[in-house]
Amino acid sequence: VQLQASGGGLVQTGGSLRLSCVASGGTFSRNAMGWFRQAPGKEREFVAVIGRNANIIYYEDSVKGRFTISRDNAKNTVYLQMNSLKPEDTAVYYCAADYQGSYYYWRANEYEAWGQGTQVTVSS
Repeated sequence: VQLQASGGGLVQTGGSLRLSCVASGGTFSRNAMGWFRQAPGKEREFVAVIGRNANIIYYEDSVKGRFTISRDNAKNTVYLQMNSLKPEDTAVYYCAADYQGSYYYWRANEYEAWGQGTQVTVSS
């Protein structure tokens, strides 16, 4: 699976962005899909995951109530709607595909395919 993320940009505190990740070259609907982020000087961290049929969704605690992950299997696309953005959300955001639907969804090494990343910058 090849993944292409987009939708990042510069936004003020309190603003919103919607990230998209389009998959090609595989069977998108079979994969759990995750979003991770990496800030400068920090490790890549889990943000959200959505199961194959959107029946399972988990979020990292700091984004609960502000971010929403969704998917459209007909369009081979996963989304991350980000509202009430804060400066600490500034990072490169990556989408990732988990072919096996791992129990350890928060671990980056459980994902087999990654997009190239899209920069999100939140100004204070």
